[in-house]
Amino acid sequence: MLFPLYTAAIAFLAYASVYAYRKPFTVATFDGVKYWNISYQTLLIISQVIGYMFSKFYGIKFISELKRFGRWKTALILMSISWGALFLFALVPAPYGMIFLFINGFPLGFLWGIVFSYIEGRRTTDFIGSVLAISFIFAGGFTRSVAKWLLIDMHITEKWMPFVAGLIFALPLALFIFLLERIPKPTEADIEERAERLPMSKDDRKKFLKLFTVGIFAATFTYTLLSIMRDIRDNYMSNIWIELGYGKDYSIFTKTETRTSVVILIMIGLLVLIRKNIRAFRFIHVIIIMGFLLAGISSWMYVQHQIEGGLWMQLVSLGLYMGYIPFQCIYFERLIATFKVKGNVGFLLYIADSFGYLGSVLVMLGKEFFDVHVKWSDVFSHGVVIVSIIGISTTILSFFYFNHKYKLLKSAL
Repeated sequence: MLFPLYTAAIAFLAYASVYAYRKPFTVATFDGVKYWNISYQTLLIISQVIGYMFSKFYGIKFISELKRFGRWKTALILMSISWGALFLFALVPAPYGMIFLFINGFPLGFLWGIVFSYIEGRRTTDFIGSVLAISFIFAGGFTRSVAKWLLIDMHITEKWMPFVAGLIFALPLALFIFLLERIPKPTEADIEERAERLPMSKDDRKKFLKLFTVGIFAATFTYTLLSIMRDIRDNYMSNIWIELGYGKDYSIFTKTETRTSVVILIMIGLLVLIRKNIRAFRFIHVIIIMGFLLAGISSWMYVQHQIEGGLWMQLVSLGLYMGYIPFQCIYFERLIATFKVKGNVGFLLYIADSFGYLGSVLVMLGKEFFDVHVKWSDVFSHGVVIVSIIGISTTILSFFYFNHKYKLLKSAL
């Protein structure tokens, strides 16, 4: 029991440290600075997200082909490039900082795949992965708090603050990557139950997609919907809370995220108790459908004025993460384990992630360049209802498709 706890803690801390190079700059508002009638802060956020999106598309090849030897070197090189981009961001005048935020975002996009490669293919991956997956919920708030401390108490300028935040986490990140590298390989029992995870060639990737075309499409489409709604919630959460009348309650963010994190961790972590892979894979679909139901019904009730805004936001947050988190840590893990095919989680996750970020980028660009002024609580609530209906349909399609594939596999044996 100590090994999965130790591994989960190291993976959690490693990826939480990565966020120090991704999120702190968003705290800098650059008040009054605009270009092309768009705030400089927004331009920087869009630039970084586009870089992140490109890395997800390239990561389909890069992460799926990643060799197990020397991963720590790859991780440190990527983080050094990202940190170096923050140094150059501090030196150049606006708006050229956009270039270096794009460069900053590109290498960061590979880190999730590298970190997850250390923990996949184990009987305890469900628990370890669930802990890792909630790291970005915690780390987003924690690294922003560090950024605020640097700006307010340490009087670091807005341009230098992102680089200094990275400096604070540089040694801890290097230590956690070193400790990840020291984690033992999956045991023979792990490989027997979860299948060996190997780098994939171009032919391997084509073969995998050909074998599961409909299921991968359904899963990717579902994940894209979840990513768009999650990003709208994250990017405009402050606006929504203000519209709901909670603008002066600064603890509301922490309360909502902490409750959600605890419930998700328990729910996903307990899947480790289901040893039969097809049974666990089916149950993951049930969790995702339950998440859509919770998010959709609570949003419909809010639209109909049957529940108040605070309760709605708690329920819709939990529902969306019940759908989103399984894709991040266990959906593809159990898919590979069920069918015992050559592959790795990174390949499948980066397919889903690339289209998820593409959808989010299109929404973000549409809002800024079409100068859309909306009440985000209305857009979000109605959007969740629509997405939930579609998401339940595509998840049911995925459920029956993979069940049919499994029956064909069993009949062929």
